[in-house]
Amino acid sequence: MSSYLDLDLLRTFLLIAETGALSRAAGRVGRTQAAVSMQMKRLEDIVGQPLLTRTGRGVNLTAHGERLLPHARKILRAHDEAMAQLRGDALSGIIRLGCPDDYATVFLPALLRDFAALHPQVQVEVFCAPTPRLIERVNAHLLDIAIISEAHTDNAPSAIRLEPLVWVGAKGSDAAQTETLQLALSDPDTLDHQAAVNSLEAVGRPFRLAYASHSLTGLCAVVRSGQAIAVLTQTAVPADLHILRSDSGLPALPQISITLKLDRQKTSGPVAAMEAHIRAQLPQL
Repeated sequence: MSSYLDLDLLRTFLLIAETGALSRAAGRVGRTQAAVSMQMKRLEDIVGQPLLTRTGRGVNLTAHGERLLPHARKILRAHDEAMAQLRGDALSGIIRLGCPDDYATVFLPALLRDFAALHPQVQVEVFCAPTPRLIERVNAHLLDIAIISEAHTDNAPSAIRLEPLVWVGAKGSDAAQTETLQLALSDPDTLDHQAAVNSLEAVGRPFRLAYASHSLTGLCAVVRSGQAIAVLTQTAVPADLHILRSDSGLPALPQISITLKLDRQKTSGPVAAMEAHIRAQLPQL
């Protein structure tokens, strides 16, 4: 039995811990789920302890897995930093990255963690705001790169990922059944706001804007109170809120495209690396 921790096995282990599913980790590393499962069996044999427990919804780390996790991160970070330095391609500098709140919650932890492992000398400053505000800041040269939403069209070559918009309410709330819908929406020029208004007007459903917030936290707080419903990207819906399906009587909502907006006047090596990293990783998260 080997007494050394294999870096390839540790990378797969980190992806499983991050995604909570063998299938998603397999997609990230370009292997089959069976191959990833065999990798974890090999890692468990090396450490002599069970690291994962299978559940109906994915996998969880055991107590031994939780203890291995910070060591795996340190080992891989040190390895990647050493390789970058030895190859002479280590990047340094500052990136000003913009991201909407809903994407920040779901996507940024993995994106930033993996980017830091590859480029530990790059400092990333994160600014969260709705897409229209991010575009304004990129155009004003206050952000270098931003993850943004666009209306989806079939011929949108810049789309990195598609996300459906969904109606969201509190579990057990009857807010979706009221004669005049009470809505909690973001800024009027955002896609979620426009999609909600346009879809309801198209079917003649009465509504009123009862609450407004450009913060995801604020919108979710209103929805949790049971006083209104909101429109969010499906991936950003918190586990304690309820996606309102078609049988709720609400009209269908469109998909949106996730893409990038860059300040092309201020490109740099770190920004180009971040752009490539997001384009490679975001579709798999």
